[in-house]
Amino acid sequence: MTLIYGHRGAKGEAPENTLDGFKQCLAHGVRRCELDLHLSKDGELMVIHDPTLKRTTGRRGKVVERDADELIQYDARHSGPHWKHPCPIPRLAELFEQCDFEHWQLEVKSASRVRAARTVLAIKALAEHHGLTERITVTSGSREVLRALKRLTPELSCGLVAEYAWLDPLKVAKQYDCSLLALKWTLCTPERIAKARQLGLHVSVWTVNEPALMRRLADFGVDSLITDYPGLAVTTLRNA
Repeated sequence: MTLIYGHRGAKGEAPENTLDGFKQCLAHGVRRCELDLHLSKDGELMVIHDPTLKRTTGRRGKVVERDADELIQYDARHSGPHWKHPCPIPRLAELFEQCDFEHWQLEVKSASRVRAARTVLAIKALAEHHGLTERITVTSGSREVLRALKRLTPELSCGLVAEYAWLDPLKVAKQYDCSLLALKWTLCTPERIAKARQLGLHVSVWTVNEPALMRRLADFGVDSLITDYPGLAVTTLRNA
């Protein structure tokens, strides 16, 4: 059975990477999610995709230039579907406290060696505090982040985010002791999926929003789909 992950909560249905979006995902009975993390100026894990604030909040500047207490005042519904009330940028801690997901894919974008180390150690500490270490996989397309995970937090499950065909995602995933391969759907072939599963990798494919594509990838044997429309995915795969 193909599992469903809500992409940035439910990006096609509610403002991305917001508490309302993750609650929307849960309302469909989808208890797995994918989200993006950046550190605030004072070292807190903030749930936002871009390193800059402009696209989702309309504000100028970078996430790393603001303290968490300031960032949570910003309304993150600037892009995406209409939403009737403000949706602040959340701390990851807030989501851990309020959303009962059975599994979390936490994506960390590219980072310097120092920032990668700070980020993975912050994830480890927060996961341990909330008793969620066994329910998260930290994913990244950054070698620096994957190196930091392997070196500093080997107890955390990790995954490679693979977007381009010029690298061998299976080779890279095994090099960094990954348990999950987050594969862009355009790189998805039955042969690659079969080989990945032989290597013990969970194959999670993104971003899958069309019913016909959902059914095709499920037929290929992917372990999970990451989608902007978790409600549509539930309906599609239930009727497949």
